[in-house]
Amino acid sequence: MHLSLLASLDPHCRQRGAELLSGTHPDSVIVVHDLLDDGLGNSALVLRRIYRQGELQERSSGRLEHGCLSCTVRLDLVPTVRRLIREGVPHAVLALPPGVEPDMVVEALYAGLEEAFCIDNAVLALDPAELEDQLWDRRGLSALGLTSYPKDPRTQGEFLVGTLAQADTVLPSPSLANALIEAAHPQRALGLELLHELAPHAAVALRTEQVRPGCFDLDELMARQAPGEVRVAEDRSPGVFRTVRYQLQRPLHPERFRAVLPELAAGSCWVRGRLWLASTPERRIAVRGIGPRLWLENTGDWLPGIEQPGSVLALTGRADELIESEVHDLLDSAQLSLAEAGNRPEYFDDPFGLDSRH
Repeated sequence: MHLSLLASLDPHCRQRGAELLSGTHPDSVIVVHDLLDDGLGNSALVLRRIYRQGELQERSSGRLEHGCLSCTVRLDLVPTVRRLIREGVPHAVLALPPGVEPDMVVEALYAGLEEAFCIDNAVLALDPAELEDQLWDRRGLSALGLTSYPKDPRTQGEFLVGTLAQADTVLPSPSLANALIEAAHPQRALGLELLHELAPHAAVALRTEQVRPGCFDLDELMARQAPGEVRVAEDRSPGVFRTVRYQLQRPLHPERFRAVLPELAAGSCWVRGRLWLASTPERRIAVRGIGPRLWLENTGDWLPGIEQPGSVLALTGRADELIESEVHDLLDSAQLSLAEAGNRPEYFDDPFGLDSRH
C-alpha cells in the first residue's frame, strides 16, 4: 500500500490537503486522526474517521490511558494502517493529529508493521499568510489548544520548522480564519517567499497534479533535520526575506559570542548551524533558534575525516532587519584573534555549560 503522511496544525488546512492528496491515486482512502482531551486530565480520546470516495465510511473512537501523541500513533494509527493493507487498499492519506510530525509516524510504521508499504510523500499543510506570526509566537502548542497533550511545550514555530525539514511537499491552504480571503490575503505572497527560505528542498503544490508521488526519501529526511545542518536556497532573488550564511575558520571566543548572540538572533526568525567554541574545541555545538527561542546543544565530537571543525551559521529574517555586513562583523568580532588561538581550552570560561553532552 502507498501512504501519504499529512501533518498540519490547522484542521481546515489538513482537510483541504487530504482531499488534494487523495487525488494522486484512484480508490484512495483518507484516514483522519484526532486526539481529544477527556476534560479530566487522566486520559484522552482518539477519534478516527475514514473516508472513501469522499464519503464518511467509518467513525470510531478509543480511549488512551496516556494521552500523548506517540501513543495515538503507535496504538491506533499503526493498527489502522495494518488493517487497510490487509483489506487491499491501494493508497491511504494519513491526516495526522495536529502536532504529530511525520518522522514519528515513519518510525512507528517501520517498527510496528511487517506488511509491505511504501511512503509516497511527507507533507505539511499550512496557511502561508500566518507563517511569520506563527514563527514568532512564544506560546506552547498545548497552551494554544492545538494539542490535547498538556505537557507539549513546543511552539508553533518549532513544530513548523521541524516538520518542514521532514517534508518533501508543502500544501499552501487558507486556515479557517482566512478561508474567505483565499489568495487575496495580503500576507500570503510574503508567506510563500518565507516558505522558500525555510524549505528550499520542498515542492509547493497548489493542485493534485503538482504533487510528486514517490519523492519521499528517508535518508534525506534524516540528513535535513540533523542538528547543526545548514542548507540555504540557491536561487535567492532579492525580496522581503533573506538568508545570510557565514563560515568562520577560527574558534569562537565563548564570552564574546554570548555577547553578540542576542543581536544576531534579534532580527532572525530562524537560526541554525554548528559552532566551534574555544572552551570546547573538540565538541561540535549545534545552534538552533526559532522565533523567540534559541538553544545550543553539544552533539559530541567532530567526526574525523567527515567534517572539519569550524563554525557555520545561517540566519533567516526580513532583509531590512538582517544586514549581511553587520552579521559578518558581529561574528568576526567573536572569533579568536591569532594571538588568542594559541591558548588552551582551560583558559576560556564555558558560559553555556557545554562541557558535557546534553
